[in-house]
Amino acid sequence: MADSGNSNDLSIAAAVDRLSRAERTGIPTEPVRDVLGDTDIALAYAVQRELARRREARGAVAVGRKIGLTSPAVQRQMGVEQPDFGVLFADMDVSGRAVIPFHRLLQSRVEAEIAFVLKADLADGELDEAQVRAAVDYAVPALEIVDSRIAGWDIAITDTVADNASSGLFVLADHRLTLDEFEPREAVMRLYADDELVSEGDGAACLGDPLAALAWLARTALSFGDPLRAGQIVLSGALGPLVPVAPGTRFRAVIDPLGEVATTFSGEEA
Repeated sequence: MADSGNSNDLSIAAAVDRLSRAERTGIPTEPVRDVLGDTDIALAYAVQRELARRREARGAVAVGRKIGLTSPAVQRQMGVEQPDFGVLFADMDVSGRAVIPFHRLLQSRVEAEIAFVLKADLADGELDEAQVRAAVDYAVPALEIVDSRIAGWDIAITDTVADNASSGLFVLADHRLTLDEFEPREAVMRLYADDELVSEGDGAACLGDPLAALAWLARTALSFGDPLRAGQIVLSGALGPLVPVAPGTRFRAVIDPLGEVATTFSGEEA
C-alpha cells in the first residue's frame, strides 16, 4: 500500500509548482484538482499555506484574510457550493493607486464587499456573531479584484482554495463606520463600470449576513491553527455577482449606508 503521507506531499508539491509557475510567468495553468482531488479541502489549504509561506519568505507581509464564495450568485458563477478563505498581503492593497495596471493580473474580475478591521483577537470562545461583532473596530467599503492562476477560471473548490481563494488585489475606501452606526446585513450594494450598473446585491447575499461570514472565518481559521488577530483586515465576501475587467474601465461601488469605493484599470498597453 502506498504511503498516504508521501502521496500527499507529492500532490502538494505538484500543485505548488504549477501555481507558482503561473504566477511567475503570467501564463495560467491547468487545474490542480487532478493531483489534489475534487473534494480534499484540507489538502488544498496545505497548498495555500505553502504558497503563503514562500511569499512571506520573499518579504511579503500578511495583513488579513478574504472570505470567498459567500454569495449564491458567485457560487453559481464559479460552480462551487461552499465558502473558502485566502490570505491578504500588504502588497495586494492598491487603495492608494490612481490606476491599476491591467496586466498585473491574469484574468481579473471585480466584486464589491464590506471590509472589517478587527480590534480584538478571535482566538477562543464561541466565535459566534455576537463575539465577532464585538471584535470589529470599524468597516469600510471595499473592492476585491479577484484573479485565478487556473486557465479559463476552470475551477472546483480545491483549485480555488489552493490558489489562495483566487485572490488578486483589493481597494479600501477611507470612509469608515462602526457597527453601532450601520447593520452589515442591511447594506445595499450597486457596482458600476464606467457609470453602467453591472452588479447589485445586499448584505444578506453574503452567507445571510457579512457577520455570519466573519464568524465562519473565525471558526475555520482557528481550526487551522491560525486565528484572526486584532488589526487584521477581513474582506467579507461579495455582496453580488462579480464582473470581468476590461482594460481602461473605472469601477465604482456604492454600498449604502457605508459609502463609496472606486478604482480604475489602465488601458491594454499601459
